[in-house]
Amino acid sequence: MPKIDVTNLRNVALLSHSGAGKTALSEALLFNAQVINRLGSVEDGNTVSDYEPEEIKRRSSVQTTLIACSGDRYKVNFLDTPGYDDFIGEVVAALRAVEGAAILVPGPSGVDVGTERSWELCEDGELPRMFLVNKMDRENANFSRTVADIQGTFGNKCVPFQLPIGEAQDFKGVVSIVRPPSDIPAEVADQFESARERLIEAVAESDDELAERYLEGEELTDAEIIAGARKAICSGDLVPILASSATQNIGVNEFLEMVQEFLPSPLDVKKPTMKNASGNATEFEVDPAGPLAAFVFKTTADPFVGKLSLFRVFRGTISSNSEIWNSARKQSERIGQLYLPRGKSQENITEVVAGDIGAIGKLALTVTGDTLCARDNPVAFEKVNFPAGFYSVAVSPATKADLDKMSTSLSRIVEEDPSLSLSRQVETSEMVLTGFGEAQIDVAIDKIKRKFGAELETRLPRVPYRESISRVTKAEYRHKKQSGGHGQYGHVVLRLEPKERDQGFEFGSEIVGGKVPKEYIPAVEKGIVKTLEEGVVAGFPVVDLKAIIYDGSFHDVDSSGMSFEIASSQALRKGLLEANPILLEPIVKLKVNVPDAYTGEVMSDLNVKRGRILEMTPNDRYTVIEAEVPHSEVQRYSQDLRSLTQGRGSYEFKFDHYEPVPQNIEQKVIQDVKRAKEQQVA
Repeated sequence: MPKIDVTNLRNVALLSHSGAGKTALSEALLFNAQVINRLGSVEDGNTVSDYEPEEIKRRSSVQTTLIACSGDRYKVNFLDTPGYDDFIGEVVAALRAVEGAAILVPGPSGVDVGTERSWELCEDGELPRMFLVNKMDRENANFSRTVADIQGTFGNKCVPFQLPIGEAQDFKGVVSIVRPPSDIPAEVADQFESARERLIEAVAESDDELAERYLEGEELTDAEIIAGARKAICSGDLVPILASSATQNIGVNEFLEMVQEFLPSPLDVKKPTMKNASGNATEFEVDPAGPLAAFVFKTTADPFVGKLSLFRVFRGTISSNSEIWNSARKQSERIGQLYLPRGKSQENITEVVAGDIGAIGKLALTVTGDTLCARDNPVAFEKVNFPAGFYSVAVSPATKADLDKMSTSLSRIVEEDPSLSLSRQVETSEMVLTGFGEAQIDVAIDKIKRKFGAELETRLPRVPYRESISRVTKAEYRHKKQSGGHGQYGHVVLRLEPKERDQGFEFGSEIVGGKVPKEYIPAVEKGIVKTLEEGVVAGFPVVDLKAIIYDGSFHDVDSSGMSFEIASSQALRKGLLEANPILLEPIVKLKVNVPDAYTGEVMSDLNVKRGRILEMTPNDRYTVIEAEVPHSEVQRYSQDLRSLTQGRGSYEFKFDHYEPVPQNIEQKVIQDVKRAKEQQVA
């Protein structure tokens, strides 16, 4: 592959709601670049971009794929990202490797939640972008309506740079507004002049000098319009709107040309920053000859070839068969063969220069978010800030044979997708996998079975209920056993008192006169503490209780620490039953960010979930609702909120406190626990 000057490099993320046609566009781009000799389709499961079995099965992307299109003088690295919300982590990581984005919008349906999410991510990253109105060959496709939808949602800085020639079954091409052809097709003649005037006006508005000349009636040259448009796009003041049909390969070449001409190269955006050896953030030049600085933005795990790490070089050059320094791990890594990934296959390459993207196989230590650099010039990029997932499942092996593989395979899948997190819940002794939703978890479990041969089962995690008492009671137990030789004797009288919520356990002694010798008091406490692990209501730990030993007796020969431990344990069990035991449930503090149009539905749903609204804060088109809700009611809240708000709502929650479970709910919890124990025995 010929060396490409960094000014002719483009790194562009393809973003959209699921089903807008990013993968079909990727296929057409590769076909036109003569990388492939036939167009695959998502429906047939034979595209370059969606090659994983999980993607073929779902007919939808679940990971970011590199699509490199190059010619004699240019190279464009497209990152085809998933459109489904559950895989937002893939998108967030991909945006760290690009300078621009193309947001696809379906011509028949227009702006949807994925379009809005894509725009917000570009805004957060200050990424120049363009819209591509795709599927213009489909029934009900309407370019003017979609443009109005885009402008109504994102503002008038979104301006058509092309007009479609025909629509739906009559769609046959596009005509450039920014570079007008000498012959304007009759189908767009009526719209062209006003569209051209609007484009010139938008370009002029972004530049004071051009605006002054435009307002004075001076005609701007084509070169000035093109230069002004490019400058405005790179600064975010102008967003082109283009048209295409990826499946029919109409408008795809024109889209590529627009990307090359108007989206920025690595030199056209603000200088990258990283931390040096002293920990200070510093800007640097994108220079192929400088000290190496590369960022790993994606890792895939493979049981046969090991890990494949996708990286973006920001400074310097990485060569095959060399050695680099991983500043995050503070260890060196041996670089073997470098690759240019093409779906499930790879093309061997000798080097990757500043501004470009490539892949390395079999790195031992490196994971997503690590910085690769020169050992004598260590630097570090900021880690990927993945949003937090709140959908959790408990994971268990399907068979005993899967038990040994479970821990390793879960660790590998979390390494591959860092937006997943793995934890062990101490309260329930469950291994818990957390992500953004059911689809992401299902894909992870499918990959574990395929790649690592471990079959895992998932279920909703057990809610960590607690038990307590609601009144003061006294309990007495005399442990007496004779079995030849020394017997066993321990006699305790306890007083049990409820404590304020979340005050924990307290033990005390009011023994006077040596009725129970001091050396046995620690054994009494030990017996009580052990017994608190399993309550009498449904077997959950007992909390918020004070236990006081105030009377008892002993035997000079038969008493022992063990005897008093048994006596206190039995006394506590007896006392718990007589102290009006209650079940406590964890309450979380939930914060929901919801579009104003869906506020009523979300509020009603929270009421059904036994939630208490604490506060409502209106923002621009959104309202933040804060509420206290039982944890058991929001275990599947990611699905519930997505359904209520058409995917436009977001939320977060954290544990806050425990409260008594209502009596009608308590009976159901007890029955569920009993049923679960019976199933375990079976």
